[in-house]
Amino acid sequence: MLRKIHASIISEFSPEPARTCPNSRFPRPAPPARRKPARAYFFWLAGFLPSSPAFLAQPGGPAGPKGEDLENDDEAGQSRAMKVMSSLLLTAASAAAFQVRPTAKTYLRAMNRVASSASASSLSAEASNGESYDYDLVVIGGGSGGVRASRIAAGHGAKVALLESKLKHGVSPYFAAIGGTCVNVGCVPKKLMVFASRYPGEIGEMAGYGWEGATPGEFNWDTFMAAKNEEITRLNNVYSNVILKNAGVEIIEATGSLDGPNAVNMHITETGETKKVTAKKILIGVGGWPFKPSIPGIEHAITSNEIFYLKEQPKSMVVVGGGFIALEFATIMDGLGTDVKLMYRGDLFLRGFDQDMREHLKEEMTNNSNIDLQFNTNPKEIIKNDDGSLTVVTSNGDSVTVDAVMYATGRKGKIEGLNLESAGVENSGSFIPVNEYSETNVPSVYAVGDITNRKALTPVALMEGHCMADTVFGGMDRPSDHEYVAATVFTTPEIGTVGYTEEQAAEKFGDLDVYKSRFRPMKHSFPKSEMYTLFKIIVDAASDRVVGVHIATDGAGEMMQGIGIAVKMGATKKDFDNTIGIHPTSAEELVTMRTPSYYYRGGKKVDSLDEVKEAVAA
Repeated sequence: MLRKIHASIISEFSPEPARTCPNSRFPRPAPPARRKPARAYFFWLAGFLPSSPAFLAQPGGPAGPKGEDLENDDEAGQSRAMKVMSSLLLTAASAAAFQVRPTAKTYLRAMNRVASSASASSLSAEASNGESYDYDLVVIGGGSGGVRASRIAAGHGAKVALLESKLKHGVSPYFAAIGGTCVNVGCVPKKLMVFASRYPGEIGEMAGYGWEGATPGEFNWDTFMAAKNEEITRLNNVYSNVILKNAGVEIIEATGSLDGPNAVNMHITETGETKKVTAKKILIGVGGWPFKPSIPGIEHAITSNEIFYLKEQPKSMVVVGGGFIALEFATIMDGLGTDVKLMYRGDLFLRGFDQDMREHLKEEMTNNSNIDLQFNTNPKEIIKNDDGSLTVVTSNGDSVTVDAVMYATGRKGKIEGLNLESAGVENSGSFIPVNEYSETNVPSVYAVGDITNRKALTPVALMEGHCMADTVFGGMDRPSDHEYVAATVFTTPEIGTVGYTEEQAAEKFGDLDVYKSRFRPMKHSFPKSEMYTLFKIIVDAASDRVVGVHIATDGAGEMMQGIGIAVKMGATKKDFDNTIGIHPTSAEELVTMRTPSYYYRGGKKVDSLDEVKEAVAA
């Protein structure tokens, strides 16, 4: 009956066009062209009343009994059915009263609040050929993508098991626990360190505003780490005891490996034993792992895993790498008072980001930090000394002795131990290729997140997991969309970005109008700081659509979330121009830049359109 209600709701009220997906669990009928008035919902749902309780009480239905012993318990079934129907009717009545137009998803949520625990456990995981499975979905990996997919799939009525090696964060061999890299050794603890690292700079500028004698004092590493550990533990509990538990997902403390296309060997963390379960669908979301090159002494170097569990703050360190992780930790440790040297093998860091942003950040770090930037430099050996210090010998023949060496030279998917070959799942040795539905070459096996090597960002993994669950178990057609994804590099200053870089846009669109503005923000005027802001808007000249926005300033991440919405929706430069700015703010620069700084025509940069006219005339 759940399927019938689902299909009927979609048919009656969904405003989206019907799309076909071969992996949909529930068929999605063609919807009408327009929504019906709110009061119609009440009468439409009321039409279910004569027959709904009996149908809803069927074993396997959302209100049905959980076991064979209750299969014929009409009273229990009727009670559950009425609770579900009451929830639906209350939703409809509320909509009518407030003259709003709820979507089908609103009704499904209302019903699931009452029936989710029963539906998740009673749904039979049965294949089209009649073969039964232990679960509809087994998820290997409790990171962002896996948790989201588990929760959404369970909400659609699937019986779901999620495997994660441990439920509380801690040191090796795994580091990450429930919540994945982001919660345990990634975004969350890193952002907490970012906050801590910025206070000295804030206090340093106070004198310019009349606050005399203010000093930041001494940073207590132990105090910070204790607070960080407490917060991560809290989040671990939220994931396991609130988010997943309330969704009806079964959490199993284990790692997993494939045993064919529809079976998983669970390696139980506590006992070490192996148990085999079967599943109609398997989702791999095991994430990535820091990559370290093979050089002598590399075992003495730490990564973005170990830095969160150092017993003492290093007084000096070398950070190796030129990506956002290397840049973020270099500025973090510098802000906390560590003497930092950044070594990068290339000419300029943040490869793949907009060139102007890369150059601007280099200038800001040179002028406003104590970080020693060493480009075209690559360590070739790390020597551990008797006093515990480390000497880094570079390819240039130079050497430096520090307390710690951190490598942030990329990440690889955690392929090892998954036994992908047992199911015939193709992989590159580091990552698993998938299609837009996160499906591997094996129809029953999916993968999301960092292991797919698409965009290694937490919100992207969340989106991929959500789309996968909606498509496979929700009767929807939701391919993952990786275009116009906003992101931020949490350096000082922050780099916010969405859409195409200037270089990418010139290649794709050919004709561009580029707007740029560099200035010193009001906040830094009194202290006479040398910190400058850079704003950049890239516009497709043919359509006037804004195809890229890049910002380097304090709080760029917070700004970029709103900008990302506008750019994703297809905002034009005229839309930006027609928006009234908020004054005085740095962000108002986005709506006040009227004249392009330069142009691209035919993929080539020109300073003015007069040059184009002259070239055409010639």
